[in-house]
Amino acid sequence: MKFNQFKNKINLLKTLKLGGLNAQFKLAPELRLQYDADKIKASNPRKAAVLALFYPNENNETTFLLTERATYKGTHSAQISFPGGKKDKLDADLETTALREAFEEVGIPQKSITIIRELTDVFIPPSNFLATPFIGFTDKRPNLTTNYEVEKTIEVLVKDLLNDTSLSTVNLSTSYMENIDVPCFKLNNYIVWGATAMMLSEIKELLKC
Repeated sequence: MKFNQFKNKINLLKTLKLGGLNAQFKLAPELRLQYDADKIKASNPRKAAVLALFYPNENNETTFLLTERATYKGTHSAQISFPGGKKDKLDADLETTALREAFEEVGIPQKSITIIRELTDVFIPPSNFLATPFIGFTDKRPNLTTNYEVEKTIEVLVKDLLNDTSLSTVNLSTSYMENIDVPCFKLNNYIVWGATAMMLSEIKELLKC
């Protein structure tokens, strides 16, 4: 998808009905399916926000940004995710959180980003976060500089996300589950699963309209 094609979709993206849980659950691990709205509310999750940022590459193809988290002693060590994190008490709202985290983690100035819309919240059971995704864009490829939380940045072509051959299943063992088959995207030779895959599933449905 050329970037001008993406830009031409923006007004439509703002108004389309979101796929919500139906879209997300196509890529949800079995663990996540056990949580309904009441169970999520009872867990009193912490609030977080992430940014799905779209921009043109050197060939004017629409690209979005993922990151590989740094390795640490924690639940989401070395996983693939969008830039983002927990809401700070000084953040005015969750959109502010997403923009602040994008600047802190990968160095993208907030003023260069235009937010398109908020997407459906994703509950993340292992860390008890309720993450709100935002999609946005910038008109040129950002100069990416990572902080200690990010091992590397991953720039993915939208056309690869939209190609159904990127859908797969992988058997995983983590600190909170063992030998479990989970649905995933395979993008740029990375396995993208869990909350990020759920968000991407909703984004994919939006972009295919």
